[in-house]
Amino acid sequence: MTGTGTGTGTGTRVPGAGALQPALRGGVVAIGNFDGVHRGHQAVVETLSELAGDGVPRLVLTFEPHPRTVFRPQHPVPRLTPAPLKARLFANLGVDAVVEQPFDTAFAAHPAEAFVADTLHRDLGARHLVVGHDFRFGARRQGDVDFLRARGAELGIAVTCVAPFLDEGGNVVSSSRVREDLMNGDVAAAAALLGYRWTVEGAIGHGAKLGRTLGYPTANMALPDDGLLAHGIYAVRLRRADGSLHDGVASYGRRPTFDNGAALFETFLFDFSGDLYGEPVSVSLFGFVRGEERFDSAEALVARMDVDAREARALLAGARPLSPLDAAVAF
Repeated sequence: MTGTGTGTGTGTRVPGAGALQPALRGGVVAIGNFDGVHRGHQAVVETLSELAGDGVPRLVLTFEPHPRTVFRPQHPVPRLTPAPLKARLFANLGVDAVVEQPFDTAFAAHPAEAFVADTLHRDLGARHLVVGHDFRFGARRQGDVDFLRARGAELGIAVTCVAPFLDEGGNVVSSSRVREDLMNGDVAAAAALLGYRWTVEGAIGHGAKLGRTLGYPTANMALPDDGLLAHGIYAVRLRRADGSLHDGVASYGRRPTFDNGAALFETFLFDFSGDLYGEPVSVSLFGFVRGEERFDSAEALVARMDVDAREARALLAGARPLSPLDAAVAF
């Protein structure tokens, strides 16, 4: 497929509750980390939209960086959706703004009472909150949903608690499950949990230009976390900055046939000629073709790449949107 899609919405990002514009105060606010913006998170947004109705701001309050990364910096959380992409995904779901509350050990030490009175009431002017059943907050996680309801009632803030979202097999949809699928290379299973094709973003950089010598010139980008996606070959769709879409096949890995170097995401676009260097692009992963392999010769590698390209074309030819969000992101 080569064409022009709708693209993702820009997404309004607010650098902390204290920076919220007056026009966005007094809204309904969903609170959480929302890494991945998966189907469970989308169900939270549906509740948010129903409660807000017309003319009431719809906000998401999240935390940057991920709190688990702050508490365990030696084991940072592999991020499914960096903050800019997260904001655009939420914009496509009808959210007016994502408030990215800076999170550090000082903020984590604030009592639960201060979070409700200062962040939610004073800074956001929230009229209604939407949280998950296991939501905890404040120093030593002393605040829970019951505390939030009790203190919120005193401040005129209603609270709605959303039950865990279950997939078709009756299992809870979670960011950790999505990460596990991606680490196994099962991007189709990850997409079933996300409700859209998992997407990576970055600027196209220069590589060793080995692909040109093989007849497969590639657009190269480094992924922020090498441990999140299994090394291998994937059927992909790339969106350029102008909104145009281009199908292709991507290799993610260390090029064991050649240099076994740093992991790189290299995309060969079908029926495309042009210069993408320095251009910000997004790449949506549609299917896993095979794992990374070492070949005895460049000729053997090219022969296998020909097969990979045919398989990727066939997979992409039959692809259909999983949801309106998927249609906005990858079609």
